[in-house]
Amino acid sequence: MAEPDWSGHPGEPDWQTFVGPIWAGIQFMRGGEGVLAARLTAKQPAILTIRNSTAARGIKPSDRAKNARTGEIFNIREKPRVSRENRGFLEMLVEAGASDG
Repeated sequence: MAEPDWSGHPGEPDWQTFVGPIWAGIQFMRGGEGVLAARLTAKQPAILTIRNSTAARGIKPSDRAKNARTGEIFNIREKPRVSRENRGFLEMLVEAGASDG
């Protein structure tokens, strides 16, 4: 957990690797924009699909995923749920281009 700075704002998160590199499929959805600190920020929602495992079921919305090929960071927005198409996979809503919060 990040330590707050002198003004009480949370510091930079100290992200730890939770699950090692795993295969994932990503399906981008229609993006949007939001206003953060009076600046327009682009947000790109997507559905991330991963293999169902004990470790994968432990992923929380406070975690994030990183694309090992591009370095793009995705904030996880919901707990993984079993895929309707194949019960051997989990799906979760993620968002690229969003703030860390």
